[in-house]
Amino acid sequence: MGKPTVHDIAREAGVSLATVDRVLNGRAGVREATVRRVQEAVGRLGYVRDLSAANLARQRRYRFAFLLPDTPSQFLHGLHRAVDEAALAFSADRLEVETTHVAIGDPVALQQAFRRIEARGAEGVAIMANETPMMRDMIARLKAKGVAVVAIITDQPQSERDHFVGIDNLAAGRTAGVLMGRFSAAGPGKIIVVVNTMQARDMVDRRMGFDEVLAERFPQLVALPTVEGWDNHEIVARVTAQCLDSHQGVTGIYCAGAGLRGVTEVVRNRGLGERMVIVSHDLTPHSRAMLRTGVVDVVINQNAGHIARSAMRVLKAHCDGVEVIASQERIRIEIVLKENLPQDGEGEEKR
Repeated sequence: MGKPTVHDIAREAGVSLATVDRVLNGRAGVREATVRRVQEAVGRLGYVRDLSAANLARQRRYRFAFLLPDTPSQFLHGLHRAVDEAALAFSADRLEVETTHVAIGDPVALQQAFRRIEARGAEGVAIMANETPMMRDMIARLKAKGVAVVAIITDQPQSERDHFVGIDNLAAGRTAGVLMGRFSAAGPGKIIVVVNTMQARDMVDRRMGFDEVLAERFPQLVALPTVEGWDNHEIVARVTAQCLDSHQGVTGIYCAGAGLRGVTEVVRNRGLGERMVIVSHDLTPHSRAMLRTGVVDVVINQNAGHIARSAMRVLKAHCDGVEVIASQERIRIEIVLKENLPQDGEGEEKR
């Protein structure tokens, strides 16, 4: 016997093809008892719907939007490029993707961006933004309109978002703590911790994981109070220099977010490259160069291409009402050293 079809379901349930179509597509206008009858027929027959064929027949299109911070970060420039490349790869699935950049900390620009996304009729939105009450409200507004929402890179766990696409940032912070402890000398030392902003969940989680490991395994290392760089390399350079001037015995710097260019500028200008352990995040042209020269000891990377593709697959799955394949969407934490640095262009987020 061949695969069951919608005609078989209609006969089994005693309904019309139009009714089967409405039930399978989740449209209104069908009585509850009829819906149950169709669903039971589907179960008895073992019918598996070919969503691709159904979407093609209906000329189904998916309109997705990506909302990213507007910063000079090399990683974010690479992420934007990865989104464009993923959109091109998914064009056969009739995905239409538009990327919007919003200045960090500008509530007016954020509201305007969300209004534009709503006006375009986006069915799915991927958001990288700080975790604020305004952002939670914006996500709730989208969900009330039936829009699928995923948080990328940095999570929004207190919101109504459907899914998070990114590395486990608590684990990434713990990894940074282990690496800092292993690379540091046995003696005591102080560690500068630089983040973008503590309003971002990924920065909070990384800092928590980092502190946990130092307290558990490397008590001789003391992490100094967090300094924020706001994705601005000049600010990062200034606060890093101030920390070095204010604290004796600094032996390491954990750059938990963007801002590595500011950190390495100060370290190189002061001739501290050989004496300072630097652990950073994300493989970029700058972090690659600093690994080669030995200024940076290790980079904890996440693959932007995987994140972009995963976000699109997850949004599509939510729009189609099918389960997300968890193993496929798990973003790995990668540890990059000078010794295992990929060839140019591999794993790199270009400006």
